[in-house]
Amino acid sequence: MGIKAYRPITPAQRQKTTEDYDQITTKKPLKSLTKAKKQRSGRNNQGRITVRHRGGGVKRHYRIVTYKLPENLTFTVEEIEYDPNRSARIARVKDENGVYYYVIADTKMTKGTTFKTGKGIEIENSNRMALEDIPVGTFVYAIELHPGKGAQMVRAAGASAQLMAKEGGYATLKMPSGEVRKVLVSCLASIGTVSNLQHQNIKIGSAGRRRRKGIRPTVRGVVMNAADHPHGGGDGGRHGSGKAPRTPWGQLTLGYRTRRNKKTNKMIVRSRHEGKRR
Repeated sequence: MGIKAYRPITPAQRQKTTEDYDQITTKKPLKSLTKAKKQRSGRNNQGRITVRHRGGGVKRHYRIVTYKLPENLTFTVEEIEYDPNRSARIARVKDENGVYYYVIADTKMTKGTTFKTGKGIEIENSNRMALEDIPVGTFVYAIELHPGKGAQMVRAAGASAQLMAKEGGYATLKMPSGEVRKVLVSCLASIGTVSNLQHQNIKIGSAGRRRRKGIRPTVRGVVMNAADHPHGGGDGGRHGSGKAPRTPWGQLTLGYRTRRNKKTNKMIVRSRHEGKRR
């Protein structure tokens, strides 16, 4: 997998890069595993905008990805597909009973390869098993946060977590963010690294490409009027001096703590912010 640059014939193409899509084997998704996806433009179920700068973009169908595969089965990879709803590639897999699923693809999955789920299976790439059966030092992805709930962690392109230790019924994982946390050893995980390693190195290159992704322009607060933002107003001179950075609604930002779920603090051995503190 690599990055494709262009011979520029327009100004936008001078910086633009794309993925080479070499891993993808088909362009057409399986109809039974897709459904319509409504564009909500960053709005919640009350119609209020909760994520700003969203709207427009091309229409997409949602691929029904399975995060909780049946255990003690062998799966064969039929196709590797592009998914417009996530950064990683997805694999169309078929089990021994002829049932199809979409799963997150890892770097070693190719058309025709097989993998297994359950207990007593080999320690090989793509195999899915409990953390208690995986050797310390192994890189894993699609990890359960609670046993039986399905993969919730480490699902983005190029991500993997390292199993650091197992002690007292808990496994210690080093997450892609740098956080070190504990989960129960009965939680399932897949061995390997999520596909599409070069995703983070892509340069969008043009405003139009961002709009097709459904991302609208972001305007800085200091160039707004005072009525529209706490940073706004002024005589056109030096902006924002003497003000603590704030959100458009006046909440302090930069260093202002937003973590609310204190009950999981006991599971975090080392915060992802630890290295940044002086």
